Amino acid sequence: MAYRILAWFLRVVTRVFFRQVEVVGLEHVPRTGPVLFAGNHPNSLIDPILIITNCGRKVHFAAKDTLFKGRLMRAVLNGLGAVPIKRRDDHDGKPRDSQPNGLAPVDNDAAFTAMFAVLGEGGAIGIFPEGLSHDESQLARLKTGAARLALGGAQRTSQTIRIVPCGLTFIHPKRFRSRVLVQFGPPVEVAPARQNTADEVRELTTEIENALRRLTINAPDWETVRALDVVRRLYQPNEISIEDRVELARRFNAYYGAVAAEPRVVTLMQRVRAYQQKLDELGITDRELARDLSKLEVSARILRHLVLVAFWLPLTIPGAPLHVPPLAFARFAGPRLTPRKDVVATTKLLIGMLLVLAAYAGTVSLLWWKMGLPWAVLAAVILPMSGWATLRVLDRLRLVRRGLGTLFRRLRFRREVRALRTEREALVEDVIATVNAVKPADLAALFPPDHPDRLEESWRASRDADLDAELDKDAVEERLEEAEEAREG
Repeated sequence: MAYRILAWFLRVVTRVFFRQVEVVGLEHVPRTGPVLFAGNHPNSLIDPILIITNCGRKVHFAAKDTLFKGRLMRAVLNGLGAVPIKRRDDHDGKPRDSQPNGLAPVDNDAAFTAMFAVLGEGGAIGIFPEGLSHDESQLARLKTGAARLALGGAQRTSQTIRIVPCGLTFIHPKRFRSRVLVQFGPPVEVAPARQNTADEVRELTTEIENALRRLTINAPDWETVRALDVVRRLYQPNEISIEDRVELARRFNAYYGAVAAEPRVVTLMQRVRAYQQKLDELGITDRELARDLSKLEVSARILRHLVLVAFWLPLTIPGAPLHVPPLAFARFAGPRLTPRKDVVATTKLLIGMLLVLAAYAGTVSLLWWKMGLPWAVLAAVILPMSGWATLRVLDRLRLVRRGLGTLFRRLRFRREVRALRTEREALVEDVIATVNAVKPADLAALFPPDHPDRLEESWRASRDADLDAELDKDAVEERLEEAEEAREG
């Protein structure tokens, strides 16, 4: 019961913190039997929360034992059935001459016994083979704990252990109200016949790594990730899902190393980086440039968002003093309370959640004391509704601010934007031609399955029609400008 309540509460928290949580691959998660969830680890405590709240199974996560020191965290982790694991970095063993590194090994026999018991009962264990959370541009070297747990569990329980890889991709890892993709891949099956030897452990660790790489974006550095993301946006069809965008980005990053030295690829990447630099200088995004909304269209969107803000705003008033200050403080304090970038989002989530809950508890208790139980119950119902309205208002205000920025830049940098849009059209042509030239022989190995005809005539016809419309619109605007200049002359 404690697990269900905590899981439900954490699901609500993640839906508040993230604007969109897209979950794919649930058909790969076995509904019964022993399962080991193995995920990448880019965002600290948010990672296990996302797996727990979206996998459909009760998951016992392995967590470093230092997290159990705080009373509140210990209560939460115990409620979620977490198993404490000792890490050598956290427990400097006493020097021992017989050890290769001069340190005594850390004893995790009790932890492994507890996890074997969960698997033996047909339960699910969660683990992050990378060990520590990190903000690198690719998977860290996997530790062998997941492989040893699966092999040992299969032998001890005489059951097949299914390792389900979990790919977590955050659009903006540190940002409040961002989006995240939670993806479950096909399971790696570990039969009882497999021996728990050093060679088998290494082989299974490699299998887990390959499975995780198929669900994550990996590149040598963040500059390459950003440049290839521009290529992906120039190449992809419009209005595709987060899953398809992430898959396309993953495949571009996976194949880039094999073609990076080719002259036409080098030239293309130089043009792409120069294009991104111009976007940065003008303060606009590729999406804004591609959509090419007229000033009237942008103004209409701003007006629509303002109307929705006016609709939601009265509902925010009852709880605004309890919601806005904690959110503002969490945004300000999150990056300043932790030196690690991969912990910023977790810090924001915890600060905002605890402050809002404390405010709710204080308000409800005060009303109960001063005005009686009915008013306290009414406040307990109204405050969450007001909080949801506050989120809607903040989302719409963000869109209004973006729209105003777009409108301002269209008015101030009209000629620069037009020139950059022409350059973008040329870049799209070059990206498609280059990708078509250097792509692997197996087309399906590179492109998302829902868009196998990315280079076919159906897309080209649509693109040419859009280009013709763009040219016609530019010609009309140029004539209007010439007429206006003639009148002024």
